[in-house]
Amino acid sequence: MTYVGQSASAAPQRDPVDPTDKVGLRDVVAAYVGLTKPRVIELLLLTTVPVMFFADRGIPPLGLVAATVVGGTLSAGSASVFNCVYDRDIDEQMRRTRRRALPRHIVSPRSALLFGVVLGVLSTVVLAVWVNALSAALAVAANAFYVLVYTMLLKRRTTQNIVWGGLAGCFPALIGWTAVTGELSWVPIILFAVVFFWTPPHTWALALRYREDYANVDVPMLPVVVPARQVARQIVLYSWVMVATSLLLWPVADTGLVYPVAALVLGAVFLVEAHRMWGRARDTEDLSVIQPMRLFHHSNLYLSLLFVAVALDPLLTR
Repeated sequence: MTYVGQSASAAPQRDPVDPTDKVGLRDVVAAYVGLTKPRVIELLLLTTVPVMFFADRGIPPLGLVAATVVGGTLSAGSASVFNCVYDRDIDEQMRRTRRRALPRHIVSPRSALLFGVVLGVLSTVVLAVWVNALSAALAVAANAFYVLVYTMLLKRRTTQNIVWGGLAGCFPALIGWTAVTGELSWVPIILFAVVFFWTPPHTWALALRYREDYANVDVPMLPVVVPARQVARQIVLYSWVMVATSLLLWPVADTGLVYPVAALVLGAVFLVEAHRMWGRARDTEDLSVIQPMRLFHHSNLYLSLLFVAVALDPLLTR
């Protein structure tokens, strides 16, 4: 049973795909780049590089940073390409994704699959040769988890899809740390957990905005199967745990005051926004009233600034 609320016009309409559109070289290049989901890569790198600064307690070697960024970009891009190949059937039906390369037939599934394999191999080589074997292994594990566990196993079967599937997006914190230190510790595990608890509020806010899309293709995202007020309540619960987890880094890593102050202020702002959305969702399913994208954009800003604080703390508290 699905629950998509009462606002059928909430999601914007887009022009249907025209298979007769002329496709030039620029379109093909843009299509291949689009398959890697650059915006997702940006977020992943945002949780990689600051951790490298924190692990080094200063500015890490720029060559190491460059190799980690290149390897991480290739790995994340590979996982996204595999995701696009597997989900091309539902992407073609969803308004949010129907303009992607595979639904528009700019790139064939076979070519995309080969592209994903090449990116994955290059990523492993770059990380293994110019970073270290542990970071390369973690990148391979993240790629495999995202594709095999989230995309193929969880996404179309359970409302907990992005809760556990989101683990793949937490690996960059581990990779950034191991790139510098060559080993794991509690510090990157705490940052891993912060991203883990951040993922449901971030993704459910977006899924609430596009719940009809998911309902139309039978993907059981939480906003599809429960009322908005229950989604908002879950977002609030995860947000509290996220903020509490972020504050653990202070005593465990013995940070200066820059990080805990930033974590406290950013967390308070995020919690206020989450509670406000919960309040707006209690008596309505009208997305224009609930405004889930407000929280979605706040979540991007929260994670960005929190990890900037991670990078700045050792630089400003020497």
